[in-house]
Amino acid sequence: MTLLTLPDDLRGAFKEPMGPVYTDAERLLADAGDPIVAVGDVVTYHLRVAGRDPDVAVIDGKTKREAVGEEIAAVLDGENRRIEVDNEPATLSTAMLGALVEALASDDPVVIHVTGEEDLATVPALVAAPEGASVVYGQPDEGMVLVDVTAESRREARDLLGRLDGDTAAALSALDGDG
Repeated sequence: MTLLTLPDDLRGAFKEPMGPVYTDAERLLADAGDPIVAVGDVVTYHLRVAGRDPDVAVIDGKTKREAVGEEIAAVLDGENRRIEVDNEPATLSTAMLGALVEALASDDPVVIHVTGEEDLATVPALVAAPEGASVVYGQPDEGMVLVDVTAESRREARDLLGRLDGDTAAALSALDGDG
C-alpha cells in the first residue's frame, strides 16, 4: 500500500545533495558513522568493494533506471538476509517503511530488495536510523552522498516527508516503531 507520493512540484527538493559528495568509498567510510544504510545498487557495490557491507542496503537491481551490470549484480548477490518489498516509483509504501525499521533492528546485515524503485528511501532511512548512523545514497554522475543522522538531519527528513502527498502521520508512526 502506498503511503506517500512525491508531488511534481517537490521533485527539485531531491536534486540537491543532502550532505558531502564522495567519489572514493574508502574516504567516505572513514567519515561514516555506524550503522550504515546504503540506498542504491551502485553505492552498495562501492561500499562492499571497499570492504564494508552496509548494515542495511536498499537496492532495486537498477541504476539510472537501467539494469545494473553483471559485475555489480555479482557483488550485490550475497548471503545477507533479504526482505522483498514493492515500492512504486516516486512513492513510499507501507512495506518499504516497515522493511527499513525491521532491517535497522537486525543485528546482521539486511538487504531490502525493491520491486519498483528505491530512490525515496533515503528520507525515511534518516528518520528511522539511530543518531550517529550514516545514510549513503548515490548522486547520479557525481558520486556518493554521506548524510550523518543527527537531530538536524532527522528534522529535515521529517519535514520532507511532511511535504509528500499522503498519510504523513501513518508514515512517521511506522518509522517511529508505533505502526
